Amino acid sequence: MIPPAFLEQLTAIAGAENVLSDAADCWPYGYDNSRRHALPDAVVFATTHEQVRDIVRLCNHHAVPLVPRGRGTGTTGATVPLRGGLVLALERMDRILRVDPDNRVMVVEPGVTNQQVQDAAGAHGFFWPPDPTSAAFCTVGGNLAYNSAGPRAVKYGTPRENTLGLRAVTGAGEEIRTGVYTTKGVVGYDLTRLIVGCEGTLAIITEATLKLTPLPETKRTLRAVYSDMRAAAAAVSRIMAQPVTPCALEFIDGRAIEMIRSYSKADLPVGAGALLMIEVDGSQAAMDDAVAAVSRAAQGEGLLDLWAARTPQEVSDLWATRKALSPALRTIAPKKINEDVVVPVSRMAELIDGLDVLAREHNITIVNFGHAGNGNIHVNLLVDPDDPVQMHNAEHCLDKVFSLVLKLNGTLSGEHGVGIEKRDFVSREIDPPTLALMKRIKDQFDPKGILNPDKMFPAG
Repeated sequence: MIPPAFLEQLTAIAGAENVLSDAADCWPYGYDNSRRHALPDAVVFATTHEQVRDIVRLCNHHAVPLVPRGRGTGTTGATVPLRGGLVLALERMDRILRVDPDNRVMVVEPGVTNQQVQDAAGAHGFFWPPDPTSAAFCTVGGNLAYNSAGPRAVKYGTPRENTLGLRAVTGAGEEIRTGVYTTKGVVGYDLTRLIVGCEGTLAIITEATLKLTPLPETKRTLRAVYSDMRAAAAAVSRIMAQPVTPCALEFIDGRAIEMIRSYSKADLPVGAGALLMIEVDGSQAAMDDAVAAVSRAAQGEGLLDLWAARTPQEVSDLWATRKALSPALRTIAPKKINEDVVVPVSRMAELIDGLDVLAREHNITIVNFGHAGNGNIHVNLLVDPDDPVQMHNAEHCLDKVFSLVLKLNGTLSGEHGVGIEKRDFVSREIDPPTLALMKRIKDQFDPKGILNPDKMFPAG
């Protein structure tokens, strides 16, 4: 329980209009898109870096758990305040501080949405490569906290590769600046890449210097349909082994195709085992040759159809189909357990085959789609949370899913993070000495352990 003196000091820092303490008002800030929920004792909306600094110092003084939050679009429970305490909402820190097209740089506060960044950059002929499905709503701070990428990561990289520097406040309340304003710099340790992806457990980002990329002259979108996943996976390996790197290479399995057929405006094939969406971008002069090279790589055993979108509407319909997958699955089953595992591209077929075996073994429907170009597959277990037998089966199935991924030399998360959902499995992937070092790093940034506690690391 937060003491009254704490609330008085919090109000003095942020203003009464930026503090919530009534349970009904705080309730919405206790959940994220994982559907997990815990009620915070209070919520504060920071509007300046200095307020964030003073709030962190106040929480340190009173030993109050502090959970930073963007818009709550994460799927792993990383913003759920398990110990109550204070939720620090950063959505009102939403200013674009600087657009510097001459140096391909933009400086923003954490509450700016991904789409606002794209719009501001686009006005100068640039874009910021990270493009998660929730781009219209999710914040840059959230993108950085999770290192959330999206389809374009296959060519342009994740937020770690597209963020030059940060201004932040550590869990101890210390103000720090990391990184550079230039595209090269090797002075000191790379704390920027450490903080990006830390899920708010080390520091709270108050300002980010983003690296922009020139918009391509043109794009072409292809759809390749295969008889089975093994044929599609072989095609992905061929596509990624030739010189023209697609700016997106997405995968949908046969079960997903059938489930979303009624939700899609695109003409989806019947009886297909897998579908690849391939997007190529670049200069207009080189585009025909680039498409031809990718098309040749897509050819091979098991290819049923290779089709190029001819109009902007056909392109839009294809991408709408891909982006509708995740929300559509929520309407098909009461609960969707969504994991975003990664395996080497050459082993994707083994993963899908193994998932089919686990689905039959545990009587669980599993639907797969994701970013095939880098082996980042979204594994969706569709279950009824009111059916205890099914939930029990899903728990055991998920355990075996993670074992399969690690056996294939993969990793448990590509862009959704760890949060609560995967923390108890982390020790399977990371050995004890490395985990111990990570915990010591956490202690240096956050000696009192107030910042987003009980996240990322296994209990105990």
